[in-house]
Amino acid sequence: MTARPEPARDCALCPRLVSYRQDNAAQEPGWFNGAVPSFGDPDARLLIVGLAPGRTGANRTGRPFTGDWAGDLLYPTLAKYGFSAGRFDPDGKDDLRLTGAMITNAVRCVPPQNKPVGEEMNKCRPFLAARIGALANLRAIIALGRIAHENTLKALGARPSAHAFTHGGRHELDGPQGPLTLLSSYHCSRYNTNTGRLTEAMFHDVFASARAFLAQAD
Repeated sequence: MTARPEPARDCALCPRLVSYRQDNAAQEPGWFNGAVPSFGDPDARLLIVGLAPGRTGANRTGRPFTGDWAGDLLYPTLAKYGFSAGRFDPDGKDDLRLTGAMITNAVRCVPPQNKPVGEEMNKCRPFLAARIGALANLRAIIALGRIAHENTLKALGARPSAHAFTHGGRHELDGPQGPLTLLSSYHCSRYNTNTGRLTEAMFHDVFASARAFLAQAD
């Protein structure tokens, strides 16, 4: 059966993630506590792919990269390069909308310790493939982190060994809509930014490259 672009909120494919989700719901019944849907423009030309929802971030708010440090860097960057409009609030209480972009995750449910296992990535990957395939105008993808990079490649039927992950890397791929450009960045996690592995300037450079590429593709 072909996957839909978005899993059901109570998706039951991964027992460990379901159990963790239920534990979170028991502790915090007011949180979203479900498979987090993609967020953005259905006519997006750019797709941003993260790893998975954070426990107190998207698992709480129900919107990717909203409620944690990673979103505090990602969303202002999207605004800076013209991929959003409206006001961003870290708790999602805003009028923010994405313009020409969409955000999704390789794994849609929060994993314990922010670490999904291989079987969970395999089970969730059809949703990523379907999400990519449903964006008729898609021209570029930004993968945030090595795991998102490799899952994106697998969703497109490409071999990760042939397209190594590097920050600022660029790979030309065949997508369901035609040619796709994959750009990769270190994940915008607090760990990466606090250690200096990823600076704001480095992160901005990746999005500047995406904006320039899309301008040339017009």
